[in-house]
Amino acid sequence: MPTGNPEPVTGAPSAGPPGPRPPSAHRWARLAALVVLLVVASGCALCLGTPHVPPHRLFGGDEITRVVVTELRVPRLVLALVAGACLGAAGLVLQEALRNPLAVPEMLGVSSGAALGVAAPLVLAVAVPAAVQPLLAIGGAALGGGLTLLAAGLGRSPAAVLLTGAAVAAALQAALLVLMVMADQLDLQLIYRYLLGSLSARTWEDVTGLWPWLLVAVPALVLCAPVLAVLRLGDDDAEALGVRVRRARFAALAVAVVLIAPVTAVCGPVAWVGFLAPHLARRLDPRADAVGWLPWSAAWGAAVVAVADVPARLALAPTETPAGAWTALLGVPAGVALLRRSR
Repeated sequence: MPTGNPEPVTGAPSAGPPGPRPPSAHRWARLAALVVLLVVASGCALCLGTPHVPPHRLFGGDEITRVVVTELRVPRLVLALVAGACLGAAGLVLQEALRNPLAVPEMLGVSSGAALGVAAPLVLAVAVPAAVQPLLAIGGAALGGGLTLLAAGLGRSPAAVLLTGAAVAAALQAALLVLMVMADQLDLQLIYRYLLGSLSARTWEDVTGLWPWLLVAVPALVLCAPVLAVLRLGDDDAEALGVRVRRARFAALAVAVVLIAPVTAVCGPVAWVGFLAPHLARRLDPRADAVGWLPWSAAWGAAVVAVADVPARLALAPTETPAGAWTALLGVPAGVALLRRSR
């Protein structure tokens, strides 16, 4: 069956055969580095701080130690891992669906829309139960992503979607700035910390609130991954293979929204995890496709957020800094370096 050439996209991953597979020893070394990074970050998250808890006393110390570890540090670590995994997986979905390594939630209006949905009731003094906040975040994220797709012609061109998304994200951020001008001093501080992405004072209630959304997102993600591998070939080739490109791209954005919005409702928009994690996953095995990269992108996302939360707690102790500031500070240069090396 004759097929057309894939539409060229600036910075898009190549639709042809990737480079040579790295030696098995290199892949195992990178996998070992990921495991060590997760273990070290988890150990630091549980042991360091005030009070300092030695590893052998993590779950066998006095009453105060048990409360600090089990009720404060463990839920915060679990939330960091879950949030990072969701953001890493969502970043890979967006990059593969749009065939562009720069497609991240922050540039498609998804994160900004979710943040706007959560911040607006706070400034407008509307009492919202905690259980409803994920719904507001999903509504805002769907609004941002939907505006992006509609303005870009329902995903007619990946390049158009990305450029339009940047414009929609800027408009939503402007709306957030208007809300911040209207807020009083206390609300302004809360919104400011929230918009930078923070894991401070999170409890088991915040963690358990994510599970219903994950039960929806994970099966959808598994079903979406094989289609992403076909979309990577280009619109014309994907349609020749029977994929309805616009619907598939819209469905991919919907899956990304369900992954991003509940996390944003709890933690705020933790920046650039969705950019860095997929690039690290591709470094593990450049010849894989979206199905092979997906678990590694989620794992790297979890590692990035867990590592960033350690200096967020300790760097300026006793004052905590937002974890999102550290993911942006460390993640963007590392992601740019990986992008340059892959080219």
